[in-house]
Amino acid sequence: MKRLPIPDDVTGEEIDKDVKQELQSLPKGLAEDVSRNLVMVARLIDEDPEGAYGYSRVALRLASRVAAVREAAGFAAYASQKYSEALAEFRAARRMTGNVDLWPVMADCERGLGRPEKALDMAGAPEVQKLDKAGQVEMRLVAAGARRDMDQLDAAIVTLQSPELASNSVQPWTARLRYAYADALLAAGREGEAREWFAKAVESDKDGSTDASDRLAELDGVEFVDALVEDDGDSDTDSDSDSDGDVEVVNSEAPEAKSAPESESEPELAEDSIDDDGLDDIDDVDDVDGDEDDLKG
Repeated sequence: MKRLPIPDDVTGEEIDKDVKQELQSLPKGLAEDVSRNLVMVARLIDEDPEGAYGYSRVALRLASRVAAVREAAGFAAYASQKYSEALAEFRAARRMTGNVDLWPVMADCERGLGRPEKALDMAGAPEVQKLDKAGQVEMRLVAAGARRDMDQLDAAIVTLQSPELASNSVQPWTARLRYAYADALLAAGREGEAREWFAKAVESDKDGSTDASDRLAELDGVEFVDALVEDDGDSDTDSDSDSDGDVEVVNSEAPEAKSAPESESEPELAEDSIDDDGLDDIDDVDDVDGDEDDLKG
């Protein structure tokens, strides 16, 4: 099996204690090898999804019967937009543990595969009631995204209207929920309300998880101009000016100031009910063994 290079400072002890406990079912040397690959998945998944995916494949070949490994492989595939493979891995992990925590991301995989109706079915399933508050908010975001996929903008807006959205309490999901709501309002042409909610998203986004500040600036007609851009005839004159790469912010008076690209909104909680057949479809996928040839990309 081809192994990928792992820095010496990665010991495998960095992994979550629950994952470490799962790996105790493996021989000590193998458990250490798997854990080091899982650490690399966690390190790279945000900045280098394809790199993380590579390490997840190694871990999967080494320990395909460990639920934490299947889950990590699912998230690496999901980050690389390999939605079919991600869904298969999430289903396998769920069958192994019986845990419903992966339900929202499984529904989002259905969106990625072009099946928003299936995502909405899952949003109305009994499993949603078993999720914690964070999971229920995530499911609401997924459902709202599915409504937008189907060009149901008003329904998407209504789906996002919830006690969590109205609450003044800032939770880990607050910025993303407000951002999704603002984005849906803007898509529906309700610019004034969208500006208000982008501003609220900025207030709650302490770790910069969204680009709400940029969206708000664009709605306010603020453009960012590179101060080093030279006019064709003024290069000699400008050579004496400060050239350390500063960026100048100017207020644009043009009424048609460029609006930000529409970001992919997160889904929300639909109230549709899922039928038994839909749930059976989700659960009757055969378990995938650790052989790489059996995993669908």
